[in-house]
Amino acid sequence: MKGISFNIERGELVGFLGPNGAGKSTTLKILTGILYPSAGKVNIMGYTPWKDRKKYVAKIGAVFGQKSQLLWDIPPVDAFYLNKAIYSIPERVFKQTMDEMVELLEVGELIRKPTRQLSLGERMKCEFIMAMLHQPEIVFLDEPTIGLDVIAKDKIRQFILEMNKNGVTFILTTHDLSDIEHLAQRVIVVNHGERVFDNSLRTLRSRLGEKKIISVSTLNPLPALTLPGITITKQISAHNVELELDMAVCELNKFIALVNKSSTIRDLAVQEPQIETIIKELYQEE
Repeated sequence: MKGISFNIERGELVGFLGPNGAGKSTTLKILTGILYPSAGKVNIMGYTPWKDRKKYVAKIGAVFGQKSQLLWDIPPVDAFYLNKAIYSIPERVFKQTMDEMVELLEVGELIRKPTRQLSLGERMKCEFIMAMLHQPEIVFLDEPTIGLDVIAKDKIRQFILEMNKNGVTFILTTHDLSDIEHLAQRVIVVNHGERVFDNSLRTLRSRLGEKKIISVSTLNPLPALTLPGITITKQISAHNVELELDMAVCELNKFIALVNKSSTIRDLAVQEPQIETIIKELYQEE
C-alpha cells in the first residue's frame, strides 16, 4: 500500500472501488479492526479500530456477500436472539428494531424457517437484519448483492437507502457497479495501493466529457459516419449501428441531420456511458 487517505462524514453512503489487488480488502480490514497497519492512523467515531476493538465493534456492522453470520441449521430469528445476547440489546429495543426490519424486508414468515431452507435472496435479507439489530452507526458492505436476482437486489438497495436516511453511514465495496449507481453519493477509487479518485458519481461521469452512447436504426442504408467525434462501437447492419458520440466535437443535432439527410432515422436511443467504461478508463489512466 502506497498510502490511502480520506475522510467520511456521518451519514454518507460511499462506494469504495478498485480492481483486484488494489488494496480495497486490506483497507476494509484495517477499518474494521481486523488488521493492524504497519504505518498511518485511523480514527472512526473517536476509536482506533484495532486498539479499541471491544467498544468499537459495538458501533459497527458488516455484511459480506460471501460470508454468512447466520447459523445453517437454526432459523434466523434464533440467530437474532444470539446477537441480542452478544450485544446486550435491551428487550424492548431488540423487539422494536427486529419488527421494523422484518416488515421493511418482508421476511415475516421466513425468519422462523431453518436458514438452509432459505433462498440466497431471503438469506441476504436476514443477514442485513443480523448486522443492523444493535443499531450500528457505520456499516461496511462487501459485495452485499452478489448472486441475487433483480427483485432481491432492489429490496436490499431500498433497505440500505432507508437505513441511510435514518443516519447510518455505509461504506460499500463491490464489483457490481449497478449497486454504486443506485446507492453511492460519493465514490472513492483506489488502484495500486493509492487513492486515484474521490468525488461524486456525477463528477466521475464527467471525466469522459460530453460523450453519449447512441443506437440508431434507419430506413435506408447508413451514410459513412466519418466525422470527428463519432466512434462506431458496433456495426450491427447497414441500417443499424451503435456508436460513441463526443458532443464537445460533434453536436447531437449535427449528427441527427447527417444521418437523416440520406438515411431517414427510424429509431434513435441516447444513453449515458456505462459506469464500467468510466471506471475501466480510470484504471488504465493510472
